Amino acid sequence: MSFAKISWAMLGSFTALAVCVPAANATNGYFAHSYGTRSKALAGASTGFAQDAIVSAINPAGLAYVGDRLDLEFELFSPHREYRVNGAGMLATGSVESDSEYFPVPTLGWSYKLDAEQTLGLAMYGNGGMNTDYKPLVNGNGLFSGANGTFGAGRTGIDMAQAFIVGTYAHSFAKGRYALGISPIFAAQTFKARGLNTFGQFGFSSEPDHLSDQGRDYSFGAGFRVGGLAELTPGLRLGASYKSRIYMSKFERYSGLFAQGGGFDIPDSFNVGLSWDVSKALTANFDVEHIRYSEIKSVGNTFQGNLLGHADGRGFGWNDMTIYKAGVQWQQSPDWIWRGGLSYGQQPIEGSEVLFNILAPGVQEWHLTGGLSHALSKQDELSFAFMYSPQKTITGPNPLSPGQSIDLSMSQFSLQFGWTRRF
Repeated sequence: MSFAKISWAMLGSFTALAVCVPAANATNGYFAHSYGTRSKALAGASTGFAQDAIVSAINPAGLAYVGDRLDLEFELFSPHREYRVNGAGMLATGSVESDSEYFPVPTLGWSYKLDAEQTLGLAMYGNGGMNTDYKPLVNGNGLFSGANGTFGAGRTGIDMAQAFIVGTYAHSFAKGRYALGISPIFAAQTFKARGLNTFGQFGFSSEPDHLSDQGRDYSFGAGFRVGGLAELTPGLRLGASYKSRIYMSKFERYSGLFAQGGGFDIPDSFNVGLSWDVSKALTANFDVEHIRYSEIKSVGNTFQGNLLGHADGRGFGWNDMTIYKAGVQWQQSPDWIWRGGLSYGQQPIEGSEVLFNILAPGVQEWHLTGGLSHALSKQDELSFAFMYSPQKTITGPNPLSPGQSIDLSMSQFSLQFGWTRRF
């Protein structure tokens, strides 16, 4: 069987597996802090530094430099989510932790050089997601007095996962000094919510029958990413990429929850990065990423507004994010490579938006990362990355219960393993 047929068969099997695996990878808002084991170990500082076939998820131009290869990876991601209510009122006082703290996330990348200048590739990865799962504890005084669950409607939470299949064409120029790449993106989302029906009973939704507890719904859409990579001087590279807004079909079962009758497009984002070979063994990288959450009404609109599900309905009130990333790679020997990184981005949630963001407490800011690669042979390599994001807490008033405040907290860690076969 030819290499192409083997790769397509593996892609089909891997995609089928991924559809069955929930992803919850909310780090920079609900985007992953990066894609691919090597990049994740560098805290995502990889726009100007291509190392594997998964680089097309960051900068498709980088695919021109990675050769013929297959990258199979698996991440175990663990977020710890918690909210705390202070003061008597609508919600029960005290702390509540979310269940479901471990999530498997597969990733795949494949690249094939057509000739010395042209490369084709495929990648499959998750863009994160949001997940909360709060037990149905007895509520406090006020609006939901005596009822079970965070909002008085039983077990409460949401589960959103996003998966992407990306094809890439990359072309290098001037004997490899420059490269351009383009990637059509095909996206799928899955979502379910429970424990929110009381918002419909109290007149907060335009379609209360499509607000909560409607089972799992699916959404599909498409967009693109373009990128460029240039060697400014020997050993100094500049990379840049842009991912378009991905227009998704609506979550019809939840047309009373998300603005625009169930709309939940994926926002556009920009990446710029520098990579500098300080020496033959040491490479330093610095990236900036900007994500425009505010452009998506379901995410960017504040909770103080029109009804849930309305064309300009209430949302989570998220701001745009700008993330700064730095990573260093040291090649100790031909067989061993070590990596470390650090990133920071101000979390997107205002204190005034804490009530609805109990469902999606994407408050992380700092990410500490590290990892390594070990060559088993000229063809095979194993890689490893870890990430730790320390606990971040934001506090704000409950807009529906004067005198009551809410703390949202989250911390995270992940372990990712990768196997590479070069051809």
